[in-house]
Amino acid sequence: MTATLSTPTPGDYEALVAWVPTADACARWAGPQLPYPFTASELPALLEVPGKSFSLVEGPRRPLAFGQYRTVSPDTVHLCRLIVSPDWRGHGYGRALCEQLIEQAIADTGASMVTLRVYRDNAVAQSLYHKLGFKPVELRSDVNVIGMRLILAERTG
Repeated sequence: MTATLSTPTPGDYEALVAWVPTADACARWAGPQLPYPFTASELPALLEVPGKSFSLVEGPRRPLAFGQYRTVSPDTVHLCRLIVSPDWRGHGYGRALCEQLIEQAIADTGASMVTLRVYRDNAVAQSLYHKLGFKPVELRSDVNVIGMRLILAERTG
């Protein structure tokens, strides 16, 4: 079966609650502005961005991952709140989520650049983003995170 992006359902939000089990995990995933603990019914409003939210699902609504893009400017979107189910990490769903989310954001907005931020200690995510063609942007980085950007005209992977 192939995993595809879908509009999140209440069941997807229920799964997401289980994927974020602590306040620290919540802050790393969604930033300090998202209150913890949260319920599945609160998540649609709490995660609202000027962009879109998606679940990566397979089969009969089995949620595998979640991510968002937000519109930064007419030519730039920012990937955010990316997470893969702990049960499915290491199976390529992070890559599938990012590739499909980038394609969806481009189709929806016509953006020519995609940005994201990744924790410096998250080597697995950094490796994935490098393979997708993202490059570090030091001006958007700090001691904890690395800002990265993908200029679509330069895309190779």
